[in-house]
Amino acid sequence: MRCMAIVLGSLSLPLRAWGTPEDIAALVDGVREISAPGVPGALCPFGPEAFAVVAGRSGGGQLAVVAAARLGRGRIVALGHNGYFGGEGLRAADTPRFMVNAVRWLAQGDEPRVGVLDLDDFRALMAEQGLAAEAVQGADWPQLLPRFNVLVTTAAPGFTPEEVAAVSAFIRAGGGFLSGDTPWGWLQLNPGKTLSADHGGNAILAPAGLLWVDGMLDRTSEQGFASDAPLPELLHAGRALDAIEAQAAGTRQPSKEDLAQASLVITTTALALPATDTLLLPRLEEVQQQHAATAVPGPDQPLGADKPLERLAVTLQLQTLRNAPADAVIAHPSGSLFPGAVPADTPRVARTVLVNTAVPAWHSTGLYAAPGERIEVRLPADAVGQGLAVQIGCHTDGLWHLDTWRRCPEIVRRYTLTEAATPAANAFGGLIYVDVPSGCRLGPVAVGIAGAVQAPYFVLGRTDPVQWRQEVRGRPAPWAEMETPNVILSVPSSTIRELDDPVPLMEFWTHVLDSCAELAAQPEQRERPERIVADVQISAGYMHSGYPIMTYLDVAPLAMDVERLVTQGSWGHFHELGHNHQSGDWTFEGTGEVTENLFSLYILDRCCHLNGPGHPAIAPEDRAKRTADYLAAGAPFAKWQADPFLALYMYMQLQEAFGWQAYPAVFAEYRDLPAAERPQTDDQKRDQWLVRFSRTVGRNLGPFFQAWGVPTSDQARAEVADLPVWMPEGFPPPAQ
Repeated sequence: MRCMAIVLGSLSLPLRAWGTPEDIAALVDGVREISAPGVPGALCPFGPEAFAVVAGRSGGGQLAVVAAARLGRGRIVALGHNGYFGGEGLRAADTPRFMVNAVRWLAQGDEPRVGVLDLDDFRALMAEQGLAAEAVQGADWPQLLPRFNVLVTTAAPGFTPEEVAAVSAFIRAGGGFLSGDTPWGWLQLNPGKTLSADHGGNAILAPAGLLWVDGMLDRTSEQGFASDAPLPELLHAGRALDAIEAQAAGTRQPSKEDLAQASLVITTTALALPATDTLLLPRLEEVQQQHAATAVPGPDQPLGADKPLERLAVTLQLQTLRNAPADAVIAHPSGSLFPGAVPADTPRVARTVLVNTAVPAWHSTGLYAAPGERIEVRLPADAVGQGLAVQIGCHTDGLWHLDTWRRCPEIVRRYTLTEAATPAANAFGGLIYVDVPSGCRLGPVAVGIAGAVQAPYFVLGRTDPVQWRQEVRGRPAPWAEMETPNVILSVPSSTIRELDDPVPLMEFWTHVLDSCAELAAQPEQRERPERIVADVQISAGYMHSGYPIMTYLDVAPLAMDVERLVTQGSWGHFHELGHNHQSGDWTFEGTGEVTENLFSLYILDRCCHLNGPGHPAIAPEDRAKRTADYLAAGAPFAKWQADPFLALYMYMQLQEAFGWQAYPAVFAEYRDLPAAERPQTDDQKRDQWLVRFSRTVGRNLGPFFQAWGVPTSDQARAEVADLPVWMPEGFPPPAQ
């Protein structure tokens, strides 16, 4: 009965709680679509005075890219990218008309008097439209607000508490606030900060029941986002929660799509809600209390979109954990399922780890924090407050956007080390790292860690193989690490318990990474080692590149089996390492999943002794058939761009004719190019690739590119016309 009462109470709110037709019509009058500057972020309305205006796609659902709200006697319009307020983003599609509409709606029938904080392009647009707009400048700009009835800014995320208070008072007294931000970008630029606690714009919007939230939006129209399409009610988090609770109570049967949409919106909103919210948070906390016992995702008990209340409970638990001090953290029940529990009788140890701060990013310690247990990290006085951090956990992929969670979607905890002694804890446990910022010049730093568990940890050239067999591989932590100077692999400890001699294995991985550097024409000595982490579930694909490279658990045994690696290879691992060495200078549209496979091929050639081709798609018979079919169809470039292995065959022909040495020679040219000579467009990239490769091998490759249907300019082909024409023997094959 309690859930039913909540639903009825929410649905009894006045219609304008989600925007009257007149509100939305006024904002999008004469506007068919707005632009998409870059990749816009999202907003979520959740209060009774907030509503979506324009939506974008987010996975299989939608989130608002423009939203509006009332606060006191004033009004707010917010957009999901700061690029809407200047340059092409302001001028494209019907965006100028939308901005004029927004300013007039915010002025509430009065003649707009617009104050613009540091946005010259926006002021110019207002002047063109005959609207009064003045620059708001100076450290005391909040004192100028009474002169205006509309304030326009993209600086709100960085507002001080005093500026937030001044703008909030301005709105409540009847002012209009027009602002934009790219929240996902803000999060990337502000590691360790949250949209709920540290974003000045959300401090203004949240009392109005509106938030900038995490997530990237896909277009819904040619130039950006259609504004003339009907808006689903489940863009509003209050309505989304109504739908979810009504479904649980059996009073409503939303479709699978509606349920997924509701789950997306309410989960995304919950992640950005401030702890002080009184509009939605009390309802969410009740949900969390009711469903905490069943909100335990794990490898064998996935939590799908068909259980939105349980997913919401997990979201709220993780939001609480994000902000909890170490002493308040307790073990989350799903932590014992993944990444795993520590045996009950395991001794806790204290160790000092010497960290070379000339190497940035994660430094392995060989230690593990048990789920929910407090560790203490100590620094020497000269290292305190210098940007060092402790990170507990290596599974950094966020799973929020996935329909099914096989673990909690966020299980890593990070603490900046601003004191001589810092307590730290992670409800899920995890391997312990010291994270070093780029450019750190502290030299070697002795970091003390107490309260941890020893983990299996092998460092090539440092760990004695005999000690490994006798003691190290049996250490009790559920996760292990295997390290060389250029790559570190994080795997379940179960995969190394029977590994007698890690030396040949890690020498193989050293050879792999050195081969990548050799082909890419880069130094073998890297700024930092690559990392490869196995996980029960990852954010995208079967593997993906990045720092760290992420794989599923099922390939971890292969990564620890040198005999299989040498005789079979591991195309997936090599492919993702290739992505990490790929350059946009020599990768044009259609080759993003092609040029990285040059590294796969090179590693197979240099490091393996294969029993097969390394990948079925490069087997001679498959290669010959796909090539012949493509050429018989007239070599349509769009087909070449859409088929990564078909495109790879062209690169393979160059290697087979001119040897591997041609590639690093060309890559070195690109590496050393002045900025002004680097290709900017796809046309320039194709032209430069033709000219530079032709000059490197001393052959005119123009006809070869034409035979493959890869377009180049007349000018580029003329630049290599003095060289002897080259074509592979028997290529292209005669038409059948």
